Amino acid sequence: MLWGASLGALELRSEGGATRLRASFPYAQETELAPGRREIIAPRAFADRIERGEDIHLLAGHDYNRPLASRASGSLTLRDSDEGVELVAEIDPGTSWARDFLAAHAAGLIRGLSPGFRVQPGGERIERRGAGLTRTVYAAAVFEFSAVTRPAYPAAQIEARAWAPGEPTDARLSHVLNRWRA
Repeated sequence: MLWGASLGALELRSEGGATRLRASFPYAQETELAPGRREIIAPRAFADRIERGEDIHLLAGHDYNRPLASRASGSLTLRDSDEGVELVAEIDPGTSWARDFLAAHAAGLIRGLSPGFRVQPGGERIERRGAGLTRTVYAAAVFEFSAVTRPAYPAAQIEARAWAPGEPTDARLSHVLNRWRA
């Protein structure tokens, strides 16, 4: 069976028992996290841990008890560029939470991608703009990316495609960790 939806920058492909996830988290996109609170992740803000090859996870819903892939296991690769972070993950449907994630995604319930990170000392600038604040993150330690129902960054959405073999192939850190400091 061939199914698909084009909603953005995260793509799932299943063939047999293997599922490959491709995703990108874009830099330089402003988003409103709460009324009057905006945030921008600057280009290459996550480069430090990625370029050093440190372990980073792909999680379901920012829950370290529901890992989908990791660098340490060899099931997650990351590439950082000025445009954003590109992820490729091999998801093993052998765990209940991976099956739950795949089913929720297929039902259209999970469509977003969200990073879990801690801002490095001196790695941000907060500016008053009108009645609100805008934080630009220049250097942050990224620990995980998560598949979520409502991402803070709408440009980091899920696109899914699955096919049967032989068919053509069309193309516990909290998520609020260190998000705002007074």
